[in-house]
Amino acid sequence: MNLNRAWQPLVIAWAWGSALTLLGAVAAIVGFLLYRGAGTLNRALIFGHTAPLDALLLQRPVFDGLFPAIIGTLLLVVLAVLMALPVGLATGIYLAEYARGRIKAIFSLVFDVLAGIPSIVIGLFGFSLAVFLHRHLSNRIYPCLSISALALAFLVLPYLIRSTQTALESLPAQIRIIAPALGATKLQNIYHVLLPRALQAIMSGVILSIGRCAEDTAVIMLTGAVATAGIPGGLLNSYEALPFYIYYISSQYADPEELLRGYGAAILLLIICLFLFTLSKLIEKMLAMRLHRRL
Repeated sequence: MNLNRAWQPLVIAWAWGSALTLLGAVAAIVGFLLYRGAGTLNRALIFGHTAPLDALLLQRPVFDGLFPAIIGTLLLVVLAVLMALPVGLATGIYLAEYARGRIKAIFSLVFDVLAGIPSIVIGLFGFSLAVFLHRHLSNRIYPCLSISALALAFLVLPYLIRSTQTALESLPAQIRIIAPALGATKLQNIYHVLLPRALQAIMSGVILSIGRCAEDTAVIMLTGAVATAGIPGGLLNSYEALPFYIYYISSQYADPEELLRGYGAAILLLIICLFLFTLSKLIEKMLAMRLHRRL
């Protein structure tokens, strides 16, 4: 007991030191981006020489701004999360509430392996899928927005599955037995009781998935992202994305001003992630309020 008390201040100091170190690293990265790229944040960076209203209404294309890359990034993230979310939720519910014994162990191993697959391998899978579909289904199919979203959905599935499974398994037994004691079925218990209680933890997995989709470059550069595609006209079209633009500029910039535009694009990507995170939190609160009223 005395030994535990002696170690407690040291553990607390280590925890505070680690937290402050992480916070300082994040602040240094964000501060560096703002220092280098804040001066480029203006209308011309996003819309170029096109009038903002014309660009927003899609009346005129933007050739020298990041507006197409912003739209492409938003579409890519939303499509990927929408593809992965139903499968991830259903699989997480199955692992937490239905799977037992060897079947659960096998599925858990498979999803752990999937979580450890490098993103470049997922990108090669998406590229191979596009080639296969082009040869055997339709010669109009090429690497495109939908294939990129599908590849990213595979990439973020482990986050959604594990967050859902962990959120459900961590609920106390008292909550689990109330509804069945009143005559509810297992499915009713999951839908009306367990999922609402685990909603906050599940949304944490969704937020991680959003960040993973928004920042990945290896997948999209093999499955449909190009430098000058404009706003995609459909799911089977190529597109622009901020991560690919940042990679392209940082590796092939012609002058310092072009590199500064890359820093500006990185700031815009952070802003988009912050917007999507905030939106997901608002959706979480809305769902929690509706479920609370229903209960």
